[in-house]
Amino acid sequence: MADVEVNWPWQYSFPPFFTLQPHPETRSKQVSAWKTLILEYCKKAKIYTLDVREASQWPLFNNAAINRKLDSSVIISILSELAKNGNAAALDKGRNRWDIYWHTLEEWASIIYSYISDSGLQNTVLTFYEISNGADTESQEFAGMPIEVLIKVLRLLENDQKCELILSNDMQGVKFF
Repeated sequence: MADVEVNWPWQYSFPPFFTLQPHPETRSKQVSAWKTLILEYCKKAKIYTLDVREASQWPLFNNAAINRKLDSSVIISILSELAKNGNAAALDKGRNRWDIYWHTLEEWASIIYSYISDSGLQNTVLTFYEISNGADTESQEFAGMPIEVLIKVLRLLENDQKCELILSNDMQGVKFF
């Protein structure tokens, strides 16, 4: 896990923040703060996939300065809340591995299609690698997006008839319209 420079919110230094609060109103505010913090952290670190078993050791969930760590069951609970808004998706039945979307898949689709339109790349075939790791896209927010997430985003564009996925053995790419 790369070091990420984060402006931690005040709650991060408050020990009760790392224990799920019993009072419903307090818990709601706590979960909301955690959701924001997770999305901001993942965006800054360009983290698209989180394994709860490893993430519990990340500075995000483990504040060594106050000797507090968020329990993995609470992390899963918060990720489940993020999933309700389209900002996370469990990748396994045990809910240990999660995709994290600091933009929802729909927002990513809009961002990528705007880039394609602004760059005049309609009616062009691009490989997945060119989109996520190409020299022309390295300054884009979606640069570095894992292929599995990119395909999910492109499927939304395909459903809107803005592109066609090419998933043959010879070629893995997409043609934009």
